Amino acid sequence: MRAARSAKILVRHHGASGAIRRPDEVIVEEPMEIRFDDLTVATTMRTPGHDYELAVGFCHSEGFLEGAAVKTVRYCAVTSAGESEFNVVSVETDGQGPGAVPRVGPVNSACGVCGSTQLDALVERLKPLHTPTAFSVETVASMASSVRDRQELFDKTGAVHAAALVSLDGTVELVREDIGRHNALDKVVGRLALDRGLPASDKAIFVSSRASYEMVQKTWAAGVGTLVAVSAPSALAVSTATRAGMTLVGFLRDDTLNVYSGSIS
Repeated sequence: MRAARSAKILVRHHGASGAIRRPDEVIVEEPMEIRFDDLTVATTMRTPGHDYELAVGFCHSEGFLEGAAVKTVRYCAVTSAGESEFNVVSVETDGQGPGAVPRVGPVNSACGVCGSTQLDALVERLKPLHTPTAFSVETVASMASSVRDRQELFDKTGAVHAAALVSLDGTVELVREDIGRHNALDKVVGRLALDRGLPASDKAIFVSSRASYEMVQKTWAAGVGTLVAVSAPSALAVSTATRAGMTLVGFLRDDTLNVYSGSIS
């Protein structure tokens, strides 16, 4: 599996001492086709790296894996991985799940729900979470800086989002980065699914982005009761989190934050 990566290019930098040519690093963005039991279910623009996690996390969030066991995850099962340039990932199960419904259009890196015509159907299958673990104000307030210390791709390029899994004592257990905020979250969920760590009711998800409806939905589908975002939530995200019984925190800046649903201690 390929590691997440950036590419070096030459740029003309303008500064106080004039214009100079110097190397710069930019994030790599490529399309990835996700196949579920031989059916193409989505194509997303992503930062290559942790591709298996992304594919499994997407399938889990969409409900394809309910009652199904993942047997194999691999690059294109039709041609060689080299021929597909490592941009096709197949998730194969025991066939015991509900089946997959392909997205109407491609999933871009900015808005994973675009192209779906059944927003309500995405949460019909999810049951409200009961008494999610209450994180302390101090733990929540420390998440941004703790995750920022582990954003290697952001340090190189300044062009990626991060999603992280955080324990009750504030330990950052897992960080994934991607040009798409939804992809970063899917990679975290996919890792948990592959490790049989779902639901993760005693954990929190941190995202270095806004809290859109689908970020709440993906967190809910993972059984995680707390979602913390550095930016604002949407009205639909707030109403969905309330329906889920989730704690939703936004505008995490230094030592200030807003609690939009649920509670922290």
